[in-house]
Amino acid sequence: MRTLDEDGAVDPWRRRAWRPRRQMPLWQELPLLLIVAFCLAVLIRTFLFQAFFIPSGSMEDTLLIGDRVLVNKVVYDVRDPQRGEVVVFRGTDRWVAQQAQEPEPGIAGRFARTIGDLVGLSRPGEKDFIKRVIGLPGDRVKCCDAQGRVTVNDIPLDEPYVIRNSPLDLPPNPSECRSRRFAEVVVPPGQIFVMGDHRLVSQDARCQGPVPIDNVVGRAFVVVWPSSRWASLSVPDTFAGVTSPVTAAGDPPAPARPSGSGGVLLLLPVSASVSVLARSGRSGWSRRRRLHP
Repeated sequence: MRTLDEDGAVDPWRRRAWRPRRQMPLWQELPLLLIVAFCLAVLIRTFLFQAFFIPSGSMEDTLLIGDRVLVNKVVYDVRDPQRGEVVVFRGTDRWVAQQAQEPEPGIAGRFARTIGDLVGLSRPGEKDFIKRVIGLPGDRVKCCDAQGRVTVNDIPLDEPYVIRNSPLDLPPNPSECRSRRFAEVVVPPGQIFVMGDHRLVSQDARCQGPVPIDNVVGRAFVVVWPSSRWASLSVPDTFAGVTSPVTAAGDPPAPARPSGSGGVLLLLPVSASVSVLARSGRSGWSRRRRLHP
């Protein structure tokens, strides 16, 4: 039905409003979709998730060399790390890189590395590490009890994920983490005590010191590649029995206040996704109108 103005003529504004939108040619739409997909990948990599390549055997047999894990980067914006979680973090100056320095790539190699880093598919940096959280701020961590186990706040840990442990008869060496035994460490405020699952080769907090929580990139929660090794990285039951440390006054230390930036970071890529979906929905609606006038 046509819309008439007061003089009986067709209203041109109404005619333009009901005019179907012209479909964008494929050669124009495809590059646009690729750019949007790339931008979404960068946003997700920056704020939500990132894939990390495992370059060393310090977490065997939980993680093998060449595995790729997916890391949740927003979870620690709303809470602190927990005992037993596998985390990726930036090592301090005391931490020695566990991978050999690669030769400088050419122009094409640098470009590919840049693109891979943007979407989270590149190798980790020299100071990126992945370990398991053993102690939280205020915890007393040491090894060993009468059965050769690590204790946290005097609670022994039964660690089924430790397949290759360090020998008990090897004397402690502050410059090397091969010994199983180490003196009691009280984890400083705002830091965590981390260890690798392959205790014989892992260079970790036993000799390189605790790690600031601010250096934690995120929690590794699933092995995504190779497909034959797909598995979730859950918290072992042994940590459920560990009690909170007690201060000199007899009260447990106050929990750290969670940061409020997580919600803002989460909204950025979600808003972008909603915008793309809405645009796609409008485009599909206009096509349906042309097909079914």
